[in-house]
Amino acid sequence: MDFRQNQPIYLQIAEYVCEQILLKKWKLGDRIISIRDIAVKMEVNPNTVQRAYDFLQQQSIITNKRGVGYFTEEDAMERILAFRKEQFMEHELPVLLRNMYLLKIDTKEIKNQYDQFVKDNFSK
Repeated sequence: MDFRQNQPIYLQIAEYVCEQILLKKWKLGDRIISIRDIAVKMEVNPNTVQRAYDFLQQQSIITNKRGVGYFTEEDAMERILAFRKEQFMEHELPVLLRNMYLLKIDTKEIKNQYDQFVKDNFSK
């Protein structure tokens, strides 16, 4: 996985886990990939994954069933959406809006691009 320089790796791993849940690749209440397996998959130290999983537990997105593994919480979807929306509104949207203003891009252009993006990437 290619990691961004401006954000800690453990948070990027947490985002990956959240995306898997939002995309319904990992079902609510189901067991998720182990720390060791995700560390191998992402080519990171297991301690980094442990930090990501600890963060997700603090957010009540996953839970650890001792001796069994990690599971998604039944209400993880709502928690993820709330957290990710808050982060987007605080950090990413202001940058987008500033660039739209500076580049004289109106909302209609953005809407068209958004619709095409959804069609190309998420339509079944």
